[in-house]
Amino acid sequence: MALVTLMNNILNVILVGFMGSGKTTIGRALAGRLKRDFVDMDVELEARAGKPIPRVFAEDGESAFRRMERDLVVELSRRSNLVIAAGGGIVLNPDNIRDFSFTGRVICLKAAPDEILRRVSGSSHRPLLEQGDKAERIRKLLAARRPFYDAIPCQVDTTGRTVPEIVAEIFKINSDSIKK
Repeated sequence: MALVTLMNNILNVILVGFMGSGKTTIGRALAGRLKRDFVDMDVELEARAGKPIPRVFAEDGESAFRRMERDLVVELSRRSNLVIAAGGGIVLNPDNIRDFSFTGRVICLKAAPDEILRRVSGSSHRPLLEQGDKAERIRKLLAARRPFYDAIPCQVDTTGRTVPEIVAEIFKINSDSIKK
């Protein structure tokens, strides 16, 4: 049991998944339960850029954003005892998942497209949904990223579930994986 406690206090928990899957909400709650620091990568990237992500995309381009994101992954992978909410596109670079996997447990949060649309419909800070019909953009982006998300062994569906239910499942997954 002491080893489980020790490992739970060292390994990071990294939440990945499509926008609106619950990474930030679940991450905050999980960090509270685990008594760890919480890092929302999008918030951190905005602070470092000095501007919101939509402006980074508009002024600097997606490739500049992805480079900033990659640098942050490298930095966070060197730390421990964190719960990290990664951006939705983090999976597009396999190096990000590889690096996070070295120092933590990567968990992919999933949600049904209709649930995602409901969660993000009022949001104005989703640059990849700015053009065209949001529902159609969600379906297309999900389809393009599905192979990347599906490649993550640990999957948790957040559709129609409460935050405490999801946190309890992740807590159990994290504890069970360390006991093995």
